[in-house]
Amino acid sequence: MISFVDPLVTNYTVVDFRNKATALIEDIFARDKIPIVVGGTNYYIESLLWKVLVNTKPQKADTEKVVDRKVELEKEDGCVLHQRLRQVDPEMAAKLHPHDKRKVARSLQVFEETGISHSEFLHRQHAEEGGGPLGGPLKFPNPCILWLHADQAVLDERLDKRVDDMLAAGLLEELRSFHRRYNQKKVAENSQDYQHGIFQSIGFKEFHEYLTTEGKCTPETGSQLLKKGIEALKQVTKRYARKQNRWVKNRFLSRPGSSVPPIYGLEVSDVSKWEESVLEPALEIVRSFIQGHKPAVAPIKMLCSETENKRSYHMCDLCGRIIIGDREWAAHLKSKSHGYQLKKRRLDSGAVPTSGSPNVSWECVRENGSSGQNDPELTAGL
Repeated sequence: MISFVDPLVTNYTVVDFRNKATALIEDIFARDKIPIVVGGTNYYIESLLWKVLVNTKPQKADTEKVVDRKVELEKEDGCVLHQRLRQVDPEMAAKLHPHDKRKVARSLQVFEETGISHSEFLHRQHAEEGGGPLGGPLKFPNPCILWLHADQAVLDERLDKRVDDMLAAGLLEELRSFHRRYNQKKVAENSQDYQHGIFQSIGFKEFHEYLTTEGKCTPETGSQLLKKGIEALKQVTKRYARKQNRWVKNRFLSRPGSSVPPIYGLEVSDVSKWEESVLEPALEIVRSFIQGHKPAVAPIKMLCSETENKRSYHMCDLCGRIIIGDREWAAHLKSKSHGYQLKKRRLDSGAVPTSGSPNVSWECVRENGSSGQNDPELTAGL
């Protein structure tokens, strides 16, 4: 599954990927072969391992062109969307921040296209045999996960070098060509969208300023913008790698319930020890699985936190902010901004203020200093 989606397709989703990849996996099984999934975005891999997604019916207009209702909804005001979601699916609305427009729109899409609330779909998945708090049961029997991981400092250095290697291999030329063919007109019309389709991928928006001003500014300015784009690409790449590692830990390793396949860690910090540290253990694990034996290497174990609620909602009346998740709430209460508001309130009134109530109803906080940046990624079933 490489280079099979047209670059201008903007509505290719994880559901589309899941459907195409599942068909290929089933075909491989039918030929008595073992499918190997390699990569990539762990959210997509999770969609192949567990039943975590909700199918909706594509709508067609009179022209028979498929209408992506989620994209249409995302054009509306996020606060209005969240109010609408509260009316049809209050349970899901209580788990999503009003600024998280994409997930709010997705939940509305599910209800509009199926007549069933998103939260009800998820409850049904969780109630299936083998299901759990994060989704439904495993889709295929006896999966095995090999997780290649490295020390963070080593990984960061490799990622920086990878960006340098991509630049040496012609990344800028590829970006220029793509910009001329697909992006230049949209930029001129002020209709560029870095939130959908291929343009949301790492590497495009980081060089936006450089590409749109190339040939229109001084060489010094161009050089500065290029350097800025390269540094941004390196930073966002390392940030994304950390996010993927957190996903493995939070959604795979600490996944509650019984339907969790064994996950074997392979240390790849020292590539000079590749054969003895990675290749040989991996082959032994796979051979054992094929033969029905227990591998000599033990899988990674990580206890899941049953007390932490990642979807709890809290309203800080003092700061005028909505916070999602117990951990984020605790971090907010310790933050400098919250401490500043506490101090300011004391100076203004001489009273000891409350820090906020986690049980008040949702309020739609607009752009008044509340950016909603602390809301966690609530991706189960989205």
